[in-house]
Amino acid sequence: MTQHVSPPRDGTDKTAPAARRPSVWHGLTARVDVRTLSLLGVLAALILIGGITKPDEFLDGRNLQLVLTQASVIGVVTVGMTFVITSGGIDLSVGAIVALASVWATTVATQEYGFGGILFTAVAVGVGCGLVNGLLIAYGGMVPFIATLAMLASARGLALQITEGRTQIVTVDSVLSLGERDSYVLGIPPLVLVFAAVTIVGWLVLNRTTFGRRTVAVGGNAEAARLAGIDVRRQRLYLYLLSGLCCGIAAFLLIVLSGSGQNTNGNLYELDAIAAAIIGGTLLSGGRGTITGSVLGVLIFTTITNIFALNNLQSDVQQIAKGAIIVAAVLVQRRTASTT
Repeated sequence: MTQHVSPPRDGTDKTAPAARRPSVWHGLTARVDVRTLSLLGVLAALILIGGITKPDEFLDGRNLQLVLTQASVIGVVTVGMTFVITSGGIDLSVGAIVALASVWATTVATQEYGFGGILFTAVAVGVGCGLVNGLLIAYGGMVPFIATLAMLASARGLALQITEGRTQIVTVDSVLSLGERDSYVLGIPPLVLVFAAVTIVGWLVLNRTTFGRRTVAVGGNAEAARLAGIDVRRQRLYLYLLSGLCCGIAAFLLIVLSGSGQNTNGNLYELDAIAAAIIGGTLLSGGRGTITGSVLGVLIFTTITNIFALNNLQSDVQQIAKGAIIVAAVLVQRRTASTT
């Protein structure tokens, strides 16, 4: 005698093949796609606004190149910030590290070594600052907010001491030539190509490597990650090294873009990078991060800045608009988290 098995009350057939049942991954992918499409919609709306308000200036090829070039510097910083926030940390020192790396790399002594000396110094200073942050947080037990705030103050002070408040002009032609139109590849500025390369590598590392899975695990539940065999302290150290590396690369890009090194470089980069990562979908409490969303967040903020500049609107209104976007993004995150 066969026994009849009634279907479960939730309407799903537990006896159906696994391929036919909706998976958790499918639901997560759907949410990610919706979030990405929403960001693309916002970016498209901004482009439409720019095209309507200043069609000749905004849609000009050179202006679009300028937007992408300006997005490249903060974009590289945001990629590193995305990894840190995904792990449940924060880095308030990225702007100061960019400033320190840029002025250290543009001293007269450094410029004597040419292109290689400037690039190496910028990256080395960034990684060195990231190492200090990582050691203080991972092995010194300091709260990321406090450790990186201390680095912010120290790096800014050291940058001011090196420059003595003066602008350091770059005289190395091989560095300056990267910002000229003759060096563009198929109409794309070299800085944008570097940004694209960093973005692709960052996406692959976060989504396709053990390092990325460990980063998400540490951000989701550090104790569970430790019990699973992950060296949480070493992972956090690597993440701040990565953030410092991105700051060093960004500092070199800023040197190419401005042709100088100043102690005021990177001002408020930490806020812009955090904001771009948050509106892109990276969870501020850790455990979820998206490089694609962060890059779209950078492009959205950069486009807003460009539209405001073309329309001669005051910067305070621009900051208010950015603040409203950040608040809206956080509220959406909290609502999404409460319904899942």
